[in-house]
Amino acid sequence: MTDTGDGFGAIDTSKPHPARMYDYYLGGKDSYPVDWEAAEKVISLFPSVKTMARVNRAFMRRASQLLAERGVRQFLDIGTGIPTEPNLHQVVQKPIPDARVVYVDNDPIVLRHAEALLRGTAEGRTEYLQADVREVEKILEGAQQILDFRKPVALSLIALLHFITDEHDPRDVVRRLMEPMAPGSCLVLSHVTGEFDPRTWERVVQIYEENGIPAQARSGEELATFFEGMELVDPGVQLADRWRPEPGAEPVEALLAPIYGGVARKI
Repeated sequence: MTDTGDGFGAIDTSKPHPARMYDYYLGGKDSYPVDWEAAEKVISLFPSVKTMARVNRAFMRRASQLLAERGVRQFLDIGTGIPTEPNLHQVVQKPIPDARVVYVDNDPIVLRHAEALLRGTAEGRTEYLQADVREVEKILEGAQQILDFRKPVALSLIALLHFITDEHDPRDVVRRLMEPMAPGSCLVLSHVTGEFDPRTWERVVQIYEENGIPAQARSGEELATFFEGMELVDPGVQLADRWRPEPGAEPVEALLAPIYGGVARKI
């Protein structure tokens, strides 16, 4: 199922890519000087962006593990990013060895790492599709080759929607992705917010936009609108590190990790 996709074959090192900048924040090595330069500008304004990236990854792991433990056996992860262990399939195939996972991303460098992403359990299945989240029909068509939409699917959009501005109607994108999925399917979201330091986040967004990357921070109330018509999983939309934290975990100050997370179930 691995698909290079039209126009996605060559790695463009002339401008930064959010997946490679994110990898840089996490301490990865799969980025280029143009990504380092843009990422360092963000770090100079918001030094705790690395902390926020780690908080976001931890939220992904906890949310995915919870859904797997509750019996969800199919996962569609859009905006996968460069592999950072444990990856989603490693999290969910531990409690459910036969879980099926489809990864989707639009950065060709992720395609180069698809082999690592596809090393799942013998019982389960992991596949990779190259596409932009706004290519809804392409994603759904490819995912349904692997996943059975007559049964619950977890749609994971981790730290992705803040790269889709209101101009491109991200709520409609999410609605169209969820529409064909069976009742009991779940939506997992995380999203940065500028609520706690609006001035800094205006400048961070500006850095991304100056590098050709549309971006938009949103409030917790705005993130909650993506879950309208669905049943929020307790504790609802929360700062990501406070969403079902590990026992004994110390909370991270909101200014250091201004990112919300939430999970909801399709009724």
